[in-house]
Amino acid sequence: MTKIMYASITKKIIMSLAGLFLTSFLVVHLSINLLILFDDSRQLFNEAAHFMATNPLIQTFQWVLFLGFIIHIIVGLILQIQNWLARPVRYDHKGSSELSFFSKYMIHTGAIVFIFLIIHFANFFVKAKFGHLAEIQYESGTYEDLGILVVQLFSDTGYVVFYVVAILLLGFHLEHGFQSAFQSLGLNHSKYTPVIKLAGTLFSIALTAGYIAIPLVIYFS
Repeated sequence: MTKIMYASITKKIIMSLAGLFLTSFLVVHLSINLLILFDDSRQLFNEAAHFMATNPLIQTFQWVLFLGFIIHIIVGLILQIQNWLARPVRYDHKGSSELSFFSKYMIHTGAIVFIFLIIHFANFFVKAKFGHLAEIQYESGTYEDLGILVVQLFSDTGYVVFYVVAILLLGFHLEHGFQSAFQSLGLNHSKYTPVIKLAGTLFSIALTAGYIAIPLVIYFS
């Protein structure tokens, strides 16, 4: 039983570290995507996308990112299955992060977000890597116009609605996951846990608002 308990703790630590790593990617990804809102010519966005697609270090790092996604998903599924098998036995004491409403549905929001990522991946990454994109000329050179693909997709009502709903679920997933990750890493104390919880909530709101702003501004512009 002790070995099982420590094995579970180890999985939670691994999933937490992978989740925090993926969160850093979301920040970088958002910062690049927001560029499309500040330049009607899409130059800033297309140049940033070109840099990301041609920089050898970033291209290598993207496979580390994919590995992080796989680890986070697989370990999360294993932990959820273990929790289901452990029922009806429950822990006598639950951590503060386990008391939130959405903590009960982490696996469900995670599954929906995963489906969204596959669709989003197919619409952007696959088309950018293996499809044929129109080119656009700027003073700095000729670039593939990935920005026009973004504009076209976010001009579709169905896709915008789907995207906004998925990002909202991602926000709830992040809000619980942020504080849960720090708790799994041992940072659970009456003094600073409320601070971590508040920081996680504010971070999730800011990230969610940023991602949702992009399709809404494009759609209604």
